[in-house]
Amino acid sequence: MPDIKEILQSRILVLDGAMGTMLQRHKFTEEDFRGERFKNWEHPLQGNNDLLSLTQPDAIAEIHGKYFEAGADIVETNTFSGTTIAMADYYMEELVYELNYESARIAKKVAQKFTQKEPQKPRFVAGSIGPTNKTASMSPDVNDPGYRAVSFDELRMAYKQQIEALLDGGADILLVETIFDTLNAKAALFAIEEVKDERHIDVPVMVSGTITDASGRTLSGQTAEAFLISISHIPILSVGFNCALGAKQLVPHLEVISAKSEHAISAHPNAGLPNAFGEYDETPEQMAVQIKEYVEKGLVNIVGGCCGTNPEHIRAIADVVKDYEPRRLTETVLP
Repeated sequence: MPDIKEILQSRILVLDGAMGTMLQRHKFTEEDFRGERFKNWEHPLQGNNDLLSLTQPDAIAEIHGKYFEAGADIVETNTFSGTTIAMADYYMEELVYELNYESARIAKKVAQKFTQKEPQKPRFVAGSIGPTNKTASMSPDVNDPGYRAVSFDELRMAYKQQIEALLDGGADILLVETIFDTLNAKAALFAIEEVKDERHIDVPVMVSGTITDASGRTLSGQTAEAFLISISHIPILSVGFNCALGAKQLVPHLEVISAKSEHAISAHPNAGLPNAFGEYDETPEQMAVQIKEYVEKGLVNIVGGCCGTNPEHIRAIADVVKDYEPRRLTETVLP
C-alpha cells in the first residue's frame, strides 16, 4: 500500500461525505434493519446504522462505491457508533467486534476494486471511531456535577475492542472523529497506542474535533488551540474539525490550528447549518465555493463532508481541490 504521508506532500486528499445522509435515501424500515438474522430481536433496531453492515451490506458497499466514483481518496467505515458503550442502546454489545470487522472488510473490498482500476489514485479506508454517547469530563446530571456516566478506563477498553476489529477488517487509517470531549478522544488515542505497541505496527491516525457553536469551543469548553495542545503529544497524521458547523464557520478555527500544527490539517464540515426541520440546505456548488477559500488560503491537506453531504458535494469538492497545492507540512511547533 502506498504511504499516505508521501501522497499528502503532493496533493490534497478527498474524504467521503455522510453515510447517514445516504442511508436515509434508502428509507430502511425496522424489518430492513433487522434482516433475517435479527428478525426476533427483543428491542427496536431502526436507527442503528452500524447494524446495516450486517443486514444490508450491499447498500453500504454501494455508498462507498459512489463516494469513490465521486473522487474520494478515503472512505470512512460505517462504525460511528461501533463501541459497546453506544451499542448498549440496542443491547448489542456482543456484536461490536463483528460490526467493526465487517464494516472495515466491506469498505476495504470496495477500495481495492477502485485502486486496481486506477493504481495512480490509491484508495484508503479510515476506520471511523465516534465519540460515544457519553462524556468523561462532564456530568449529565445538573444536580450532581461530580457524577460521570463513564470512566476513562471504560472508554479505553471499549475503544480498544473497536480499534482491533477495524484493523483486523482492513482499515488503513484510524479516524477519531466528532470529538466533543477531549478526554473521550484521549481514551481512544491511548487505546490506539496500546494496540500499536502490542501488535508492533504503525497506523496513521486522524483526529477530528467538533466546534459546537459560535463560541468557538468544543462541548467540553476548549478552544481550537487548546484542543490541539491537548492531543499534541500523540503521533498523529492529521488534526482538524468536522460536523456541527458549515464550511464557512470553520474557517477561523482551521486558521488557528493550521498556523500552530506541524501535522496535516483536515476538515469535513456539514452542508451548512441545519434548517428548522433539521435538514441541510447547502448545495454542492455553494459548499465548493467555501472549500475553495480553504485551499486558496493553504489551510488544508484533507477535505470532505459531514452531515447533509452526498456524492454530489464530494464531486464538487474534488473538482475544486485538484487544481491546488496542499498546505505545506512544516516543522511549526506550539509555543
